[in-house]
Amino acid sequence: MLDLRLYMAQRLSAMVMIPLTLGHLAVMIYAMRGGLTGGEILARTQGSLFWFLFYGTFVAAVSVHGAIGLRVIVHETFGTRGRALMLLTWGSCLVLFLMGARAVLAVTLA
Repeated sequence: MLDLRLYMAQRLSAMVMIPLTLGHLAVMIYAMRGGLTGGEILARTQGSLFWFLFYGTFVAAVSVHGAIGLRVIVHETFGTRGRALMLLTWGSCLVLFLMGARAVLAVTLA
């Protein structure tokens, strides 16, 4: 049952990531073609609830997706099971989320 839930969580996180990834790429292309500087980009993102929610959701989805993917790789490569695998999954999810949240706050907080 746990495997099915993890499978579904990874697929759902991928479904959330697809439009956010496309949006992120579109914004990057727009910024690069528009010749925006880092300061100009920050001026547009800081204090913006929209960008906070956009990238916050992105970070949450990536954290779940990446942690489950890492779990599968470690299990298949090293045969890790049980508590060690669970701790790796939750730990990697937490680390990914904290690193991403720090970046989101730095870009969106005024």
